[in-house]
Amino acid sequence: MFRSVRTLASRTPVFAAGSSLALGAVMATCGDEASPAAVKDDIKAIIEADEAKRGDGTSLAGTFVRLAWHASGTYSVKDKTGGSNGATMRFEPESAWGANAGLGVARDALEPLKAKYPSMSYADLWTLSGVASVEYMGGPTTPWRAGRTDSGAPTTVPDGRLPNADMGQPGKTIAHIRDIFGRMGFSDREMVALIGAHAVGRCHTDASGYWGPWTFAETTFSNEYFRLLIEEKWTIKTTHNGKAWNGPEQFEDPTGKLMMLPSDYAFVQDAAFRKWVEAYAADEELFFKDFAAAFGKLMELGVPFPGAGGGGLASILSFLKSLIGL
Repeated sequence: MFRSVRTLASRTPVFAAGSSLALGAVMATCGDEASPAAVKDDIKAIIEADEAKRGDGTSLAGTFVRLAWHASGTYSVKDKTGGSNGATMRFEPESAWGANAGLGVARDALEPLKAKYPSMSYADLWTLSGVASVEYMGGPTTPWRAGRTDSGAPTTVPDGRLPNADMGQPGKTIAHIRDIFGRMGFSDREMVALIGAHAVGRCHTDASGYWGPWTFAETTFSNEYFRLLIEEKWTIKTTHNGKAWNGPEQFEDPTGKLMMLPSDYAFVQDAAFRKWVEAYAADEELFFKDFAAAFGKLMELGVPFPGAGGGGLASILSFLKSLIGL
């Protein structure tokens, strides 16, 4: 997600059709103490309890999605480094990267579950928190399986692998989006589907410098982001609460209550991207299916699952031992 975001009500979750991982994978064992379904229930309970304390319509759900996204989005398909395996955001320098500002709140909120399920890796817990949060907000159920391990050392990948909200001019921002997502192995269609997560949450001036939500239903996962991107008139923000806007360049709708980042607006400025924005604006079911598949793919970047990339019997036995805590 583009260096900003946090937050997220609940609708009936649906399962993605045509995914390489079926429902059975979602129900795979994630340790010797609980199934993913049980852990997801606990994650949702944490979100609900936090919402009750806040009482302002915001929640941790969007932050959990961002945590899962950023923990996975450092992957490079070229050299096979980065990705969700390792949970290296526990250490500096990754925890201090500007793109990860504000994510300490999400990591800390999941610590009680790490204590409850000690055999579950942070890497599995963080990615599952994103999956659970999308469901909690009424979005699709993303295929997910356990098997990530935690590193005892900081990341070796450089800062700058996560997307920026603006590269100074539309052409450069569009090229940046394709470079960042392409490095992870995503197509244009998958890039647009993933950015649909901006349907939830908002930007905060104290984290990214940007301000505001993308939709009026910032705690509901839907295709509203795409509809607004296409149908509303977006202009450069110049004022905020009656005063001159001094933050970074962003777009606002006619009410001044909604925002779009330059990177969001880039998706309607580029013809190949816009085709998918229009498709998802017209068909929420298609968006849900494509998002679940792309988000599931994102959560598995850099993870040497048995049968994925070879490893044979020894790899499978090692994986099984990790599940039962040996």
